[in-house]
Amino acid sequence: MTLLDKVLDHNKKFVRPGAFPPLPKDPKKQLAIFTCMDTRLVDFLEPAMGIKRGDAKVIKNAGNTLVDPNGGVIRSLVAAVFLLGVEEIFVIGHKDCGMGSVDVEQLKAKMVERGIDPAAIEGLDPDLGQWVGAFSCPEENVERVTGIIRNSPLIPKDVPVHGLIFCPNDGHLEVVVPGY
Repeated sequence: MTLLDKVLDHNKKFVRPGAFPPLPKDPKKQLAIFTCMDTRLVDFLEPAMGIKRGDAKVIKNAGNTLVDPNGGVIRSLVAAVFLLGVEEIFVIGHKDCGMGSVDVEQLKAKMVERGIDPAAIEGLDPDLGQWVGAFSCPEENVERVTGIIRNSPLIPKDVPVHGLIFCPNDGHLEVVVPGY
């Protein structure tokens, strides 16, 4: 059985008519969270913040990094603020983030080994390390990303942008940048 088959089989057992009432598209708590895609945060970060299904817009990528100041993250935040009523933004990095220890040369070698053209890698702008969002300190990354969002000409100045660090072992949050 393939992974796709397993997922679809589980889904058939999961779906029950009437078990999940429809929710509005607007987040109940008027907040957006930009965080990392780390699997240790799934079903852990939101409960640690008192967030339930339907409460917040959650945007994830590797390392909660922001490489393009007008790219997908900002586009999603603009939609969240102007179309969905988001009033505050939380940038949440975490301790022991894998993006804090990326070996760019090893990553490049793995990509080439799997058939990625080295010219495509060399053609990235910014370079592979910056493009993938590698960083050495999660707190500094949160400060940097919070600043980029805060200074975006597309995000209203009256929207607080907070920066926090989450511990994937015990669930505690530390404020790095208070947005008020």
